[in-house]
Amino acid sequence: MTKYIFKRILQAIAVLFLVTCITFFLMKLVPGSPFASEKTQSPEVLAALNKKYGLDQPYSVQLKKFITNALKGEFGVSLKMQKDRPVMDIIEEMFPTSAKLGLLALFWAIIVGVPLGCLAAYHRGERLDSILRVLTTIGISAPGFVVATLLLLFFGVKLKALPTMGLNSFKSYLMPCFSLGFYPMCYIARLSRSSMLDAIGQDYIRTARAKGVSEGKILFKHALKNAFIPVLTYLGPLTAGIITGSMVVESVFSVQGLGRYFINSVLNRDYPIIMATTLFFAALVIFMNMVVDILYRFIDPRIDLTKGA
Repeated sequence: MTKYIFKRILQAIAVLFLVTCITFFLMKLVPGSPFASEKTQSPEVLAALNKKYGLDQPYSVQLKKFITNALKGEFGVSLKMQKDRPVMDIIEEMFPTSAKLGLLALFWAIIVGVPLGCLAAYHRGERLDSILRVLTTIGISAPGFVVATLLLLFFGVKLKALPTMGLNSFKSYLMPCFSLGFYPMCYIARLSRSSMLDAIGQDYIRTARAKGVSEGKILFKHALKNAFIPVLTYLGPLTAGIITGSMVVESVFSVQGLGRYFINSVLNRDYPIIMATTLFFAALVIFMNMVVDILYRFIDPRIDLTKGA
């Protein structure tokens, strides 16, 4: 296990280095400047600003400087959105909001999606299975902004039953969390159904039935344990993505989260924020995938993580 974790850490370092290089050069290829505005500035002022923040240096020097500082935990300061404020302070302020919203959405997506998938598999071919398949198909097909907008119009504007902006109360979490978790819930339900159908056809399930084990115990204790492995695979990148917040959901409900802030930083060419948030998201995805791989071993002892390590 130690050898496997060490190998994954080395892979993570290589991936983060590639992400840093690719993001840096793509960012520089995009036309525009963080100091561009409606009010035309003189060339002297632009040159002074570029020199102050080191943007007048060659790309290779800027990249080397960023990587060196990043290894020390320093990602520079905001160039425009919160001028001269340290980027790490911004992430520390914005991320908890996105994480809280994302974890709540993930929680309900799992506790609803997995049982629905199991029920659909158990009642395969019946009316309940058909209804659930239609529901999950709609959920996977509908874009997130459509779900969020419909909820906002119906519950927020027409019924005026739920707050439409911010996260100031328990009710204010309901629409953003539902919007953010609806697609994952539907996908998890479909994945659970497919995995459960495969699991309940195995020999050990037939043996359990022959021994007189109850259907509920067979379904949720024996079959679910093996059927959950594909779901767990999906939960790795899903967790990393959802807890960083949805850009669309945060924008629709005016949530001051990291996802929305990242989009604004791209629009404003705020290079340090773009680089830092991209690396933060990438590191989170890598970490969650490693956690999922380790959890495989506890769910199914037959899986040997040391192979190929």
